[in-house]
Amino acid sequence: MKLNNKISVVTGAGQGMGRTMVQYFVEQGAIVYAVDVNAQALEETVQGLDGKAHAVVCDITNETAVADLMARIEQEQGRLDLLVNNAGIGSVDGFLETTLETWQRVINVNLTGAFLCSREAAKLMVKAGSGAIVNFSSTAGQTGEGPSHYVASKAGIMGLTRSTARELAPSGIRVNSLVPGATDTPMMAGIPQEWMDSMIAGIPLGRLGTTLEIARVVAFLGSDDASFITGQNIAVNGGMAFY
Repeated sequence: MKLNNKISVVTGAGQGMGRTMVQYFVEQGAIVYAVDVNAQALEETVQGLDGKAHAVVCDITNETAVADLMARIEQEQGRLDLLVNNAGIGSVDGFLETTLETWQRVINVNLTGAFLCSREAAKLMVKAGSGAIVNFSSTAGQTGEGPSHYVASKAGIMGLTRSTARELAPSGIRVNSLVPGATDTPMMAGIPQEWMDSMIAGIPLGRLGTTLEIARVVAFLGSDDASFITGQNIAVNGGMAFY
């Protein structure tokens, strides 16, 4: 089991990729703190996982709430081995129609939330002399395709990854970005069929990715098998973009 006895945090754990990661990590031997703002969705995520996953309602844009989360983990487990910054939001506003409120909301969740969680998690990892952080970026952060706030936040994640990877490496902490392409998640369900068809036509493998395929790669990055990988953008996108 790749994550045997690894103490892990997954944000955005209420649905989609986050939910699958929590469930897969438990299968791989991890103890997981599943984090989201939606309490009911979290309970559905951790149901049936025999106490190996803990549902934690936490607003990752709230500095105090994030610090409290990490303090709880230190008290209960004594360490943190893996943080996955998966939580993210977006909207379909065009650039000229984007309000400052919308801009700040997307940046706060997608980028500031990752910063806060990473900073507080790294404090625990430095004490242990090891750890791994996996940030969720997007192909949009490289190609520029998508709403300006979303693209900016995901490009920012790539920069945050590179900077923290360099700074934290001497402490034994690895930081990488997972860059998913089009993936079959609840968020994709609302996309018009013509958009979906166009998207799939641009994927050489000819289909959407699955949340399990994403979870497997994140588990690898968080495992000792990836012990010499840091500062990288790992694309899981069926060939729709190359890095």
